[in-house]
Amino acid sequence: MSYVHYDRLSALDATFLAIESPDVHMHVGAVHLFQGDPLRAADGSLDFERIRALSEPALRRSGRFRQRLERIPWFGHPVWVDDPQFNLNYHLRHTSLPEPGDARQLKRLAGRIFSQKLDLHRPPWEMWIVEGLEDGRFAVITKVHHCMIDGISGADLMAGFMQGSADEPARTSSLRWVPRPKPSGAQLVTEELRRRASLPVKVIGAGLSALREPLHTFDRARRAVEAVAEALSHGLGSASATPLNDAIGPYRRFDWTRMDLSEVKQVKNRLGGTVNDIVLAVVAGAMREFLGRRSVSVEGIDFRAMLPVNVRAADQRGKLGNRVAFLMARLPLQEKDPRARLRCVIETTQELKASSTVAGGELLEELSDWTTGALFAGFSRLAASTRSYNMVVTNIPGVQFPVYFAGARMDEIYPLVPLFSNQALGIALFSYNGTLFWGFNADWDAMPDLHDLVALVHQEFDALSKLEEGQG
Repeated sequence: MSYVHYDRLSALDATFLAIESPDVHMHVGAVHLFQGDPLRAADGSLDFERIRALSEPALRRSGRFRQRLERIPWFGHPVWVDDPQFNLNYHLRHTSLPEPGDARQLKRLAGRIFSQKLDLHRPPWEMWIVEGLEDGRFAVITKVHHCMIDGISGADLMAGFMQGSADEPARTSSLRWVPRPKPSGAQLVTEELRRRASLPVKVIGAGLSALREPLHTFDRARRAVEAVAEALSHGLGSASATPLNDAIGPYRRFDWTRMDLSEVKQVKNRLGGTVNDIVLAVVAGAMREFLGRRSVSVEGIDFRAMLPVNVRAADQRGKLGNRVAFLMARLPLQEKDPRARLRCVIETTQELKASSTVAGGELLEELSDWTTGALFAGFSRLAASTRSYNMVVTNIPGVQFPVYFAGARMDEIYPLVPLFSNQALGIALFSYNGTLFWGFNADWDAMPDLHDLVALVHQEFDALSKLEEGQG
């Protein structure tokens, strides 16, 4: 079988396929804004053919973007195989706004693009090049299925397109991509049976190791059981019902805002906590006011944010796929005072960092990888269906210097986190070049007032900014 090739999806990667539905689109993405002048054609339009020519070698360095999904017969587990019909023209798309296109029009376009599911019969990604923006700029809207990348690997992917200065030449590649033959259904089944047959051998090997060090093994097993139990207790049990947690439809609104990262750090240095703590305190205050305007009582409310946490080791940077754990944080919406909200957030995140939840979540995924892969997917479905959290808030670190694509500087980047079932709002943040960029993904019908929430985020940050050190 040496001449054929496939990659088996991890339990977590496969879960993002398993939980997708007609109304739940499991793609991540972003809206990037670039200066347009360096990529102008002679007639003043955006030189799309040059963009296409420069994109192809960048994609060659990551073979995953030329692969599609197949299923192992009988078992149904997904695998990656090279797509012999790969056509870059399908994935790289060119469109334009009526000039001069403003931010509102671009947000509406992004919402429509993010409302459309990816075709899982092809490599599951799209990249839209949008010209016609005011000030001569252009946008790139990316959409990639979550089974392929998480936020960190997505940032690594974009880095492959970028240069560190306007004068640095764009990367090229002379390599010719040749798709590797895919295995037959019989070969996939045989390999899967061989893999599963090896599991008892691994268990026996672990047992022999345990007999050699019984006390150490007992302590390790006890801590593992406690970690899994803690992960399950955080992942199950219902949060309070809110208007954000009814069934969602297929259509999306996308909005954004930005903050000066140095100002966020000044607040953090003065009041305590981390940048993430400031973000969560801002979200808590904004959601308190937002739900109050919807006549929702926040007294005694159990409002939870699910926080994806990167667990990718240093030697795993640059590898696609998902390496995240999930923490559940109770946000103190019942607290009236901004300082008290921040204090509660800091206490909550410190407790989560000291807990075994991340280790337990990783162990659940590992157990699912060892077995059928359904354990982790079933746990994820149960967590969503039982409303174990109200919304997702994720913060992705980026580089703190400007980057360029063929001399065109990237000015802004607004990330997108997908909506899970019964989750009408998700907030993703990306720090880049001294700015904290916020992306708000929302169900079209459930969040007609999304722009009000964006304004409340700034209102809450202003309230924190005015607090003095040590008061209250």
